[in-house]
Amino acid sequence: MSFAFTEEHIKQISRILEVEARHYGNHYRLELKGETPDRRLALEIYPRIPLGDVEGSLVSVFTPNANLQMQHCSGMVVSELMGEVTFFAEAGGKMDGLIVEKQGACSLYSNVDRAMLSGDFTKLGPEVMLSGIALSLTELMLEEDEETDDAAERPEA
Repeated sequence: MSFAFTEEHIKQISRILEVEARHYGNHYRLELKGETPDRRLALEIYPRIPLGDVEGSLVSVFTPNANLQMQHCSGMVVSELMGEVTFFAEAGGKMDGLIVEKQGACSLYSNVDRAMLSGDFTKLGPEVMLSGIALSLTELMLEEDEETDDAAERPEA
């Protein structure tokens, strides 16, 4: 079963990012403003919409200079300490991560080898080290998903 955002997820995101989530029919919109005019973005979350022939979750970020989109979002990790939400997607051993900060910044890491999340970051080049570190927060969530999937497939579970 694929991931779909719930009302509770939206409340968590709203709380961590310290902005109101407005509901617009099939999606939610959160508008973040940092301390300077160039630090602002709009985050739109579609809990379940058609993405080609299948349904999935969609996360879009709109900034004054960029539009970022993550289709088939697999989950999210909230960090109260960092004041950010990491949305992630996984397919074929590759990870994508879209990180939104309450100060109005965002980062995108795409097509990252999942093995990098638990590897020795000191052995990575500085150009790719940050993606492994940033997405390592998702690893616990991925392991939980795998265990849940395995248990659901075993008849004795």
